[in-house]
Amino acid sequence: MTGPDPATLYPLPHHRRLVFLRNFITRPNIEVGDYTYYDDFDDPANFERNVLYYFDFTGDRLIIGRFCALASGVKFIMNGGNHETAPVSTFPFAIFGHGWEAAMNGQSVAVKYPSKGDTVVGHDVWIGHEATIISGIEIGNGAVVASKAVVTRAVPAYAIVAGNPAQVIRYRFDEDTIARLQKLAWWHWPAEKITRHLALLNAADVEALERAE
Repeated sequence: MTGPDPATLYPLPHHRRLVFLRNFITRPNIEVGDYTYYDDFDDPANFERNVLYYFDFTGDRLIIGRFCALASGVKFIMNGGNHETAPVSTFPFAIFGHGWEAAMNGQSVAVKYPSKGDTVVGHDVWIGHEATIISGIEIGNGAVVASKAVVTRAVPAYAIVAGNPAQVIRYRFDEDTIARLQKLAWWHWPAEKITRHLALLNAADVEALERAE
């Protein structure tokens, strides 16, 4: 046995609200790793609906790693929701054309309108119910984002964050252990090795995990 097939859409056969998300994605700029799941109270199709202000012309991507757990109502605000604040008006005249493209002054959309880059969620990240992630944020491996948190800045690896704006409440492990786990990167192990060492992955003995073969 090597665990569930990551190509399975519904890993819990009788629970159609939970999906291995990678197999549910249709939009080209959303990338999701194996085994990451999304559970929605109504319909897992809501995930892409909750990737908000996503326009192809902005060029940014949403990248989510492996073994993440995403709860119902998680939202990602992409760079298409950003407006200029330096000009007199924040209205995005140029995108509507018909002469208003002159406001571009020869610039591309990516240059003209503010972009914070790709939004990146690391591996083994747990994002709670109705959390909101703002564009260009990086969430580190092993982090936990509490329900209804609004994440406006980078989340360090193995941090637990909560609130609006989200703040670090505590770290799951001490600094040395976090560094060792980052180096170990168990999420890249083949399924066979993960299966052999499930007991260690469900324990807190990092030294034993480091010795695993």
